[in-house]
Amino acid sequence: MSRFRLYPTPEQEQQLLTYCGHARFIWNVALEQFNHGTPGRRTPNLLEQSRQLTEARHEFDWLREVPTVIGQQALRDFDQARQNWRSGTHGRPTWRKAGRHEGFRIIDRHGLRVEQLNRRWSQVRISGIGWVRFLRSQDVPDAKSFRVTRDSSGRWHIAFAAIPSPIPAPGNCEVVGVDRGVAVTLAYSTGEMRHAPKPVSVKAAAQALSRCKRGSNRRAKARRHLARMHARNADRRRDFIEKTTTDLAKRFDRIRVEDLRIRDMTRSARGTLEEPGRNVRAKTGLNRSIMSGGWGMFTQRLEAKAPLRVERVNPAYTSLTCSVCRTVDREARESQAVFRCRSCGHTVNADVNAACNIAAGRAVRGAEKSSASKRRPQRAPGA
Repeated sequence: MSRFRLYPTPEQEQQLLTYCGHARFIWNVALEQFNHGTPGRRTPNLLEQSRQLTEARHEFDWLREVPTVIGQQALRDFDQARQNWRSGTHGRPTWRKAGRHEGFRIIDRHGLRVEQLNRRWSQVRISGIGWVRFLRSQDVPDAKSFRVTRDSSGRWHIAFAAIPSPIPAPGNCEVVGVDRGVAVTLAYSTGEMRHAPKPVSVKAAAQALSRCKRGSNRRAKARRHLARMHARNADRRRDFIEKTTTDLAKRFDRIRVEDLRIRDMTRSARGTLEEPGRNVRAKTGLNRSIMSGGWGMFTQRLEAKAPLRVERVNPAYTSLTCSVCRTVDREARESQAVFRCRSCGHTVNADVNAACNIAAGRAVRGAEKSSASKRRPQRAPGA
């Protein structure tokens, strides 16, 4: 999906917010029917909800302020989310909140109307609003639907629903292993290292927000400032991930990464009042470092750009095994950066050594789709 920055005029922005409010309201009404259906009756399906929306538009004037495609598409999106939840691929649909879930989708089966103004700017025609300019950072794909969203920092974006073509393999039969870490974000088996941009500290902005009175204009301004800082960090992280994954997909035929359960790794250690956690502050800092490195996004984008060329390797003992003599020794890793094997004397950066083990490892999930991913890792001898 190709996303671009949208720049509406103040009048157009108010209309876009109205569209977002209608789409959010209809989604929440559909969710209300799904969660609390009438006793003795099944939950209304998409056809019944569309009929109810048509009747409501005849009764309430404010529902006719926006084109009918906005509400009908919101119902289709909810129906798809409900089907995804029942199939087990996604979570249960949740409520959409103002200021956090601002967006709507439009489908035009006859093709979208997009015009190029100059080398940097283009414009798209939105039903009921007119031509809205957007900054063209890449080629606009040929799509029949788009989604307009507004993030928490107040920026508008338009995303055209088009699946980009995968990056072709270079055909050099080269294999690379990638180790993800905290001190070194990405370490390659070739010896290269990539460091994610250091996130901007939001501590001062968060403290300033906490001191503001609820409902005041000063608090709203502080909230926007904090949201802009978070958006800046997210943009820098996304830019780093996109560039590194594109570089890997263009240079190597096979890319092997660790099969990590990131959600379990970043789970909070705070505990409960009866059983409080230990080293909560240190674990919180570790979780923040993992998420700022974009570990999960890295694997997702890599698999999207190089399908069937990314293999996930069992991470057991990759950081404790010598990549030369294959000896497993806990004492060989002298520090975070130094790995010195006591059997063969091989000395190398610890992250690069782990990346070499990943490159030589057996894929447990990926192009081969081996059944080994369901097996529990065996304990290495001598560990």
